[in-house]
Amino acid sequence: MERRIHQVEQGAATLPKPLNVAAYCRVSSGKDAMLHSLSAQVSYYSELIQNHPGWKYAGVYVDEAYTGTKDARPQFQRMLEDCRMGKIDRVITKSVSRFARNTVTLLETVRELKRMNVSVFFEEQHIDSMNGDGELMLTILASFAQEESKSVSDNCKWRIRKDFSEGKTINLSQLFGYKQIDGEIKPDPDEASVVRWIFDSYVGGKGCSRIAEELMKKGVPCRFGGTWKESYVRAILKNEKYTGDALLQKTYRENHLTKKKRKNHGELRRFYVEESHPAIIEHAAYEKAQKIMAQNREKLNIKKSVTARYPFSGLIACGSCGAHYQRHTTRSRIMWICSTYFRRGKQYCASKQIPEEVLLCLTCEVLGIHEVTEEAVKPIQQIVISGPNQVRFILIDGREVEKDWIDRSRSESWTDEMRRAASDRAKKQHEKRKGGANE
Repeated sequence: MERRIHQVEQGAATLPKPLNVAAYCRVSSGKDAMLHSLSAQVSYYSELIQNHPGWKYAGVYVDEAYTGTKDARPQFQRMLEDCRMGKIDRVITKSVSRFARNTVTLLETVRELKRMNVSVFFEEQHIDSMNGDGELMLTILASFAQEESKSVSDNCKWRIRKDFSEGKTINLSQLFGYKQIDGEIKPDPDEASVVRWIFDSYVGGKGCSRIAEELMKKGVPCRFGGTWKESYVRAILKNEKYTGDALLQKTYRENHLTKKKRKNHGELRRFYVEESHPAIIEHAAYEKAQKIMAQNREKLNIKKSVTARYPFSGLIACGSCGAHYQRHTTRSRIMWICSTYFRRGKQYCASKQIPEEVLLCLTCEVLGIHEVTEEAVKPIQQIVISGPNQVRFILIDGREVEKDWIDRSRSESWTDEMRRAASDRAKKQHEKRKGGANE
């Protein structure tokens, strides 16, 4: 049988799809040396990705002056969101510690990306998250990075507390009224006169809210911009540093992971340093202001701090002006309202109030709980009313959860008891008008 040979036509070779590759860089300080290093990293990764065959440049995500122990980093979160949207196939980063120092954060993030077929390559350690032994190595190295972070944190705390014990003040130049001149802390003439006016006005009978309004009308600038608020004025009046003395270790950081600031109620030693720096006001004026403040608290029957009275107190912030929300009770319901809107009106802040029952329901959904208590809301770092009918929960583990709510009609929010009370009031008013007409 004769052999027959046929030529097989071959189609055009299909080229592999290029990988969308991005890089992540981070420095934990805003110092010039760190920023120079960051700039060098960005240039290096941009050139590396663009010159690599088979790779498509998907950008470099950069976080400046953000710690790696928390995942609440803007560019880090943006990179993860782009991965979820399919914009990135591979992430390159310098080292495990640059990506995350928190072991839990690192592993959760790598596993999530792995489920989406997004690999992470750590250059220094030569680890690819897609390799079989990658996760084991990452667990070990992340644990070392976390312990290193704790060691650095402990060393910094030791140095700061040693400085406190020796009467050395920290960041006094950041305090309104002072500035650093030739290496020395001195009163700023313009700001110091504002501080004296605030104390004189308060001792003279003006309230903190009125003082803030007058400063705004006069166009007096704040140290770092923004607007004068009642809380800012009160903080100045309560600060003993304007007398030239300094109470050190008023606050402390909870731990090296959350870095949440706590008031020092005796957990750590405090030190009072007399004549540590030039004074702006006399001790007599300061003591008089404290006495008036104490009398006002007594009149208002404020027995304890605001944050201890309701689970949400001190947690809710306005997304428009940054002020705290406060609890307000009406005849029909309990609302939480922006303090700027409540005290100064809609022209200063047009934010929306939120019913307490809505907050309770949303909080239960976010935390997976059945009852909202002061203990139960501890995982929440802040609640931001980010827009009309929008709430953003910022948790201490770095996660952010957005929630929407729908306004209930007035008829839906009224209970039978409220309806009966309203009916009784209407009847009494009708009888009163009828009696006046008969006379």
